[in-house]
Amino acid sequence: MNQERIMSILLAPHVSEKASLAAERGEFVFKVAINATKLEVKKAVELMFDVKVDDVRTSVVKGKTKRTGAVSGRRSNWKKAYVSLQEGQDIDFVGAE
Repeated sequence: MNQERIMSILLAPHVSEKASLAAERGEFVFKVAINATKLEVKKAVELMFDVKVDDVRTSVVKGKTKRTGAVSGRRSNWKKAYVSLQEGQDIDFVGAE
């Protein structure tokens, strides 16, 4: 895996009520590339946030079908990853010092 591929794996942190509850348990949720593997997600998180990853679980979220009048469309599928950190590790998205 090259450095450029690893840097393009993580797209954004996923913010939701469920993700906030998971963060209290030491799990963080990220939107990741649809073709990303668990090993790539682990390496990307360790590289970008300088933490030790314990476990990665991934899930493909199916896109919804939407309608506007007679026109029907579909949102794209996307993948999210639940990343569990080792004991004592934390990710600070705010960056306040």
